[in-house]
Amino acid sequence: MASRNSAHSKPGKRTKPGTRPIRKWSKDIKTESTFPPKGTFTRPGDEVARIMARKRVSPGGLGSAIRMVQLFINRAGRTLSPARRRELEKAKRILQHRRAQSHR
Repeated sequence: MASRNSAHSKPGKRTKPGTRPIRKWSKDIKTESTFPPKGTFTRPGDEVARIMARKRVSPGGLGSAIRMVQLFINRAGRTLSPARRRELEKAKRILQHRRAQSHR
């Protein structure tokens, strides 16, 4: 006989017995409109910004590029090193500045 909770349990990895599963909403995100080149997010911030600002990578414009960088930061979570996070935040600031300049 199956346990009473097995029919109602949610999928996901458990950290300790009796705790809730870890559920990452960002793992379910799939996009067909944008494909940054492999290794983009391992480059210096100014280079990341330049790559992400291209129409081919971000057809939705600079706002889309900013959101993609933020999504990468969110997906990496705690595994992102402080130095890498600083570079990606720098890329976001560069993109935000370009976006503000284009709205003038």
